[in-house]
Amino acid sequence: MPHPDISLPRLIAHRGLSAHAPENTLSAVRAAHAAGIAWVELDVQLLGDGTPVIWHDATIRRCSDGRGRLAELDLAAVRRLDAGSWFGDVFLGERMATLAEMLALLDELAMGVNLELKVNRGRDPLALVEATLPAVMDVLPPEQRLVSSFNDTALARARDLAGPDSLALGVLFEAVGRDWRRRCEPVQALSVHADWKRLSRMRASEVVNAGYRLLCYTANDPTAFAPRWHWGVESVISDDPARFLGHLPEA
Repeated sequence: MPHPDISLPRLIAHRGLSAHAPENTLSAVRAAHAAGIAWVELDVQLLGDGTPVIWHDATIRRCSDGRGRLAELDLAAVRRLDAGSWFGDVFLGERMATLAEMLALLDELAMGVNLELKVNRGRDPLALVEATLPAVMDVLPPEQRLVSSFNDTALARARDLAGPDSLALGVLFEAVGRDWRRRCEPVQALSVHADWKRLSRMRASEVVNAGYRLLCYTANDPTAFAPRWHWGVESVISDDPARFLGHLPEA
């Protein structure tokens, strides 16, 4: 199928520049931009009141000063959380970002995003896609957005909503098994996203030769990662992409 004309960079900042700022926050995206990174990877899911927010975990404990499950909170409750001081005093008062706030910042900075539809246990993938995708497609141009997920139901609904050629979809894998095409073909995926430590050279070759773009997450050691570039990996998603400068393959 035809896909949007996306020029993926070699380096994508994982959850924003998460080695230097609290993950999935506006500050982390601003830090990535300041470091010269053109694309970020972020997670989106829904609060209990249906508001899409940029957040990874099912709970708020690890990355805020609060407790509880995201599914049990509304926007007013999360606005009272400090989502930055756990990382460092300079981020005291950082708030959980809504999808709308994040999209506005990405648009302002002209950055690209690999947005993961994060379907944690017990959450509704259809509700997530339907609350999220229209806003993403409305704010960002096709060449600046790549939507990915581990959840096949979410990917299928995203394809149905977006139509055949206006949205790039990426299929997330932990290990890319022999039946990897079974997940990619029904949603007409652009890309395969693999755990770099569990990717084999044989599977990488299959993916690339089949015409899919190959991305790897989450690598922070450029020396250990180096062989994957020769396997056809196009982009690396890293907490600290600057580590890879000087270790990239020639264009």
